[in-house]
Amino acid sequence: MLENFKFVLSHTTHPGNIGASARALKVMGLSQLALVNPSNFPSAQATERASRADDILASAQVFVTVEEAVADCRLVVGTSARTRTLPSQLVTPRELVELILQQPARVPVAILFGTENSGLTNDELHMCNYHVCIPTNPEYSSLNLASAVQLIAYELRLGFAQTPELPEQRILDNEQPISREQLSGLLEHFDEAMRKTGYLKQNHEKQIDIRMNRLFSKANLTHSEMNILRGFLRSVLYRCQ
Repeated sequence: MLENFKFVLSHTTHPGNIGASARALKVMGLSQLALVNPSNFPSAQATERASRADDILASAQVFVTVEEAVADCRLVVGTSARTRTLPSQLVTPRELVELILQQPARVPVAILFGTENSGLTNDELHMCNYHVCIPTNPEYSSLNLASAVQLIAYELRLGFAQTPELPEQRILDNEQPISREQLSGLLEHFDEAMRKTGYLKQNHEKQIDIRMNRLFSKANLTHSEMNILRGFLRSVLYRCQ
Protein backbone atom coordinates (compact mmCIF):
# COMPACT_ATOMS: atom_id res chain seq x y z
CA MET A 1 0.00 0.00 0.00
CA LEU A 2 2.84 2.42 0.74
CA GLU A 3 3.71 2.50 -2.97
CA ASN A 4 0.36 4.24 -3.58
CA PHE A 5 1.37 7.45 -1.80
CA LYS A 6 2.94 10.29 -3.75
CA PHE A 7 4.51 13.18 -1.84
CA VAL A 8 4.25 16.33 -3.95
CA LEU A 9 6.43 19.34 -3.05
CA SER A 10 5.24 22.51 -4.74
CA HIS A 11 7.67 25.32 -5.63
CA THR A 12 10.33 24.26 -3.12
CA THR A 13 12.87 27.07 -2.72
CA HIS A 14 15.67 25.28 -0.84
CA PRO A 15 17.23 22.16 -2.41
CA GLY A 16 18.27 20.92 1.04
CA ASN A 17 14.60 20.48 1.93
CA ILE A 18 14.13 18.27 -1.13
CA GLY A 19 17.01 16.04 -0.06
CA ALA A 20 15.84 15.89 3.56
CA SER A 21 12.32 15.02 2.40
CA ALA A 22 13.70 12.19 0.25
CA ARG A 23 15.53 10.85 3.28
CA ALA A 24 12.36 11.11 5.39
CA LEU A 25 10.42 9.10 2.82
CA LYS A 26 13.02 6.36 2.46
CA VAL A 27 13.28 5.90 6.24
CA MET A 28 9.53 5.17 6.31
CA GLY A 29 9.51 2.88 3.26
CA LEU A 30 7.91 5.38 0.88
CA SER A 31 9.39 6.03 -2.53
CA GLN A 32 7.29 8.41 -4.63
CA LEU A 33 8.51 12.01 -4.66
CA ALA A 34 7.16 14.59 -7.09
CA LEU A 35 8.43 18.15 -7.45
CA VAL A 36 6.49 21.04 -8.92
CA ASN A 37 8.67 23.76 -10.40
CA PRO A 38 11.49 23.57 -7.78
CA SER A 39 13.85 26.55 -7.65
CA ASN A 40 17.00 24.41 -7.73
CA PHE A 41 16.95 20.75 -8.74
CA PRO A 42 18.96 18.61 -9.37
CA SER A 43 21.34 19.92 -6.75
CA ALA A 44 24.44 18.71 -4.94
CA GLN A 45 22.95 20.10 -1.74
CA ALA A 46 19.82 18.00 -2.21
CA THR A 47 21.96 14.89 -2.73
CA GLU A 48 24.00 15.65 0.37
CA ARG A 49 20.92 16.12 2.56
CA ALA A 50 19.33 12.96 1.16
CA SER A 51 22.01 10.93 2.95
CA ARG A 52 21.92 7.76 0.84
CA ALA A 53 18.35 8.27 -0.32
CA ASP A 54 19.77 9.14 -3.75
CA ASP A 55 17.46 6.64 -5.41
CA ILE A 56 14.42 8.62 -4.23
CA LEU A 57 15.92 11.78 -5.77
CA ALA A 58 16.89 9.98 -8.98
CA SER A 59 13.34 8.71 -9.51
CA ALA A 60 11.64 11.97 -8.48
CA GLN A 61 9.28 13.34 -11.12
CA VAL A 62 9.39 17.03 -11.94
CA PHE A 63 6.26 18.83 -13.12
CA VAL A 64 5.42 22.35 -14.20
CA THR A 65 2.08 22.52 -12.39
CA VAL A 66 0.39 20.87 -9.41
CA GLU A 67 -2.46 19.79 -11.72
CA GLU A 68 0.00 17.68 -13.71
CA ALA A 69 1.59 16.22 -10.58
CA VAL A 70 -1.70 14.99 -9.10
CA ALA A 71 -3.49 14.12 -12.33
CA ASP A 72 -3.28 10.34 -11.79
CA CYS A 73 -4.36 10.47 -8.12
CA ARG A 74 -7.83 9.62 -6.86
CA LEU A 75 -7.34 11.38 -3.53
CA VAL A 76 -5.46 14.65 -3.02
CA VAL A 77 -4.57 15.80 0.48
CA GLY A 78 -3.22 19.27 1.17
CA THR A 79 -1.03 20.12 4.14
CA SER A 80 -1.08 23.49 5.86
CA ALA A 81 -0.62 25.01 9.29
CA ARG A 82 -3.06 27.81 8.43
CA THR A 83 -6.83 27.70 8.10
CA ARG A 84 -8.31 29.53 5.11
CA THR A 85 -11.29 31.74 4.39
CA LEU A 86 -13.12 28.94 2.61
CA PRO A 87 -13.14 26.07 5.12
CA SER A 88 -11.84 22.64 4.14
CA GLN A 89 -12.38 19.33 5.89
CA LEU A 90 -9.59 19.39 8.47
CA VAL A 91 -8.07 16.12 9.69
CA THR A 92 -5.01 15.12 11.68
CA PRO A 93 -2.47 12.76 10.07
CA ARG A 94 -3.86 9.88 12.15
CA GLU A 95 -7.43 10.67 11.10
CA LEU A 96 -6.26 10.80 7.50
CA VAL A 97 -4.98 7.23 7.78
CA GLU A 98 -8.41 6.12 9.05
CA LEU A 99 -10.16 7.90 6.17
CA ILE A 100 -7.93 6.21 3.59
CA LEU A 101 -8.51 2.82 5.24
CA GLN A 102 -12.24 3.41 4.83
CA GLN A 103 -11.82 4.25 1.12
CA PRO A 104 -9.28 1.69 -0.17
CA ALA A 105 -10.26 2.26 -3.81
CA ARG A 106 -9.18 5.91 -3.70
CA VAL A 107 -5.55 5.33 -4.59
CA PRO A 108 -3.08 6.61 -5.66
CA VAL A 109 -3.03 9.31 -2.97
CA ALA A 110 -1.18 12.61 -3.33
CA ILE A 111 0.08 14.39 -0.23
CA LEU A 112 0.66 18.00 -1.27
CA PHE A 113 3.10 20.38 0.44
CA GLY A 114 3.47 24.05 -0.40
CA THR A 115 6.47 26.33 -0.64
CA GLU A 116 8.50 26.83 2.56
CA ASN A 117 7.66 30.48 3.23
CA SER A 118 3.91 30.55 2.64
CA GLY A 119 2.70 26.98 2.22
CA LEU A 120 0.02 26.01 -0.27
CA THR A 121 -1.76 28.71 -2.20
CA ASN A 122 -5.54 28.85 -1.93
CA ASP A 123 -5.83 27.57 -5.52
CA GLU A 124 -3.63 24.57 -4.68
CA LEU A 125 -5.58 23.83 -1.52
CA HIS A 126 -8.88 23.99 -3.39
CA MET A 127 -7.73 21.01 -5.48
CA CYS A 128 -7.56 18.89 -2.32
CA ASN A 129 -10.18 16.52 -0.95
CA TYR A 130 -8.87 16.92 2.59
CA HIS A 131 -6.73 19.36 4.46
CA VAL A 132 -4.37 17.64 6.91
CA CYS A 133 -3.14 19.74 9.79
CA ILE A 134 -0.41 18.52 12.15
CA PRO A 135 -1.36 19.39 15.75
CA THR A 136 1.42 21.66 16.97
CA ASN A 137 2.01 24.32 19.59
CA PRO A 138 -0.54 27.03 18.66
CA GLU A 139 1.96 29.70 19.68
CA TYR A 140 4.58 28.36 17.26
CA SER A 141 3.03 26.14 14.62
CA SER A 142 5.57 26.45 11.80
CA LEU A 143 7.22 23.15 10.88
CA ASN A 144 10.19 22.70 8.60
CA LEU A 145 9.07 21.16 5.30
CA ALA A 146 11.06 17.95 5.73
CA SER A 147 9.86 17.60 9.33
CA ALA A 148 6.24 17.78 8.16
CA VAL A 149 6.98 15.18 5.48
CA GLN A 150 8.56 12.94 8.13
CA LEU A 151 5.58 13.17 10.51
CA ILE A 152 3.01 12.32 7.87
CA ALA A 153 5.19 9.56 6.39
CA TYR A 154 5.51 8.06 9.88
CA GLU A 155 1.73 7.93 10.35
CA LEU A 156 1.31 6.32 6.93
CA ARG A 157 3.91 3.69 7.79
CA LEU A 158 2.15 2.85 11.03
CA GLY A 159 -1.16 2.55 9.23
CA PHE A 160 -0.16 0.76 6.03
CA ALA A 161 3.19 -1.02 6.36
CA GLN A 162 2.77 -4.80 6.28
CA THR A 163 5.18 -5.35 9.17
CA PRO A 164 5.60 -2.14 11.20
CA GLU A 165 7.63 -3.98 13.82
CA LEU A 166 10.49 -2.95 16.02
CA PRO A 167 13.83 -4.60 15.20
CA GLU A 168 14.59 -7.78 17.12
CA GLN A 169 16.76 -7.07 20.13
CA ARG A 170 19.04 -9.74 21.56
CA ILE A 171 18.83 -9.84 25.34
CA LEU A 172 21.94 -11.08 27.13
CA ASP A 173 21.52 -13.86 29.65
CA ASN A 174 22.39 -11.61 32.58
CA GLU A 175 19.67 -9.16 31.47
CA GLN A 176 16.92 -11.77 31.56
CA PRO A 177 14.26 -11.36 34.30
CA ILE A 178 14.85 -13.35 37.47
CA SER A 179 12.61 -16.24 38.48
CA ARG A 180 10.29 -16.30 41.47
CA GLU A 181 12.69 -18.65 43.22
CA GLN A 182 15.53 -16.16 42.75
CA LEU A 183 13.34 -13.32 44.00
CA SER A 184 12.50 -15.32 47.12
CA GLY A 185 16.22 -15.88 47.71
CA LEU A 186 16.89 -12.16 47.36
CA LEU A 187 14.11 -11.32 49.85
CA GLU A 188 15.55 -13.81 52.33
CA HIS A 189 18.96 -12.20 51.88
CA PHE A 190 17.46 -8.76 52.62
CA ASP A 191 15.65 -10.18 55.64
CA GLU A 192 18.92 -11.57 56.99
CA ALA A 193 20.74 -8.25 56.48
CA MET A 194 17.95 -6.21 58.05
CA ARG A 195 17.97 -8.45 61.12
CA LYS A 196 21.74 -8.35 61.48
CA THR A 197 21.84 -4.54 61.25
CA GLY A 198 18.96 -4.16 63.71
CA TYR A 199 16.74 -2.47 61.16
CA LEU A 200 13.96 -5.07 61.33
CA LYS A 201 11.73 -4.72 64.37
CA GLN A 202 9.58 -7.63 65.51
CA ASN A 203 6.27 -5.78 65.37
CA HIS A 204 6.97 -4.52 61.83
CA GLU A 205 8.27 -7.74 60.28
CA LYS A 206 5.12 -8.70 58.37
CA GLN A 207 4.47 -5.24 56.94
CA ILE A 208 8.05 -4.86 55.75
CA ASP A 209 8.04 -8.37 54.28
CA ILE A 210 4.89 -7.59 52.28
CA ARG A 211 6.21 -4.23 51.09
CA MET A 212 9.61 -5.60 50.10
CA ASN A 213 7.93 -8.37 48.10
CA ARG A 214 5.69 -5.80 46.38
CA LEU A 215 8.61 -3.47 45.68
CA PHE A 216 10.78 -6.06 43.97
CA SER A 217 7.86 -7.68 42.15
CA LYS A 218 7.16 -4.31 40.48
CA ALA A 219 10.83 -3.73 39.73
CA ASN A 220 11.09 -6.63 37.22
CA LEU A 221 14.68 -7.26 38.29
CA THR A 222 17.20 -8.78 35.91
CA HIS A 223 19.99 -11.19 36.83
CA SER A 224 22.61 -8.42 36.72
CA GLU A 225 20.52 -6.18 38.98
CA MET A 226 19.93 -9.02 41.43
CA ASN A 227 23.67 -9.73 41.50
CA ILE A 228 24.41 -6.09 42.39
CA LEU A 229 21.92 -6.19 45.27
CA ARG A 230 23.14 -9.52 46.60
CA GLY A 231 26.76 -8.39 46.36
CA PHE A 232 25.87 -5.31 48.40
CA LEU A 233 24.04 -7.43 50.99
CA ARG A 234 27.03 -9.77 51.31
CA SER A 235 29.27 -6.76 52.03
CA VAL A 236 26.80 -5.52 54.69
CA LEU A 237 26.68 -8.94 56.36
CA TYR A 238 30.47 -9.23 56.24
CA ARG A 239 30.84 -5.96 58.16
CA CYS A 240 28.26 -7.13 60.71
CA GLN A 241 30.36 -10.14 61.73
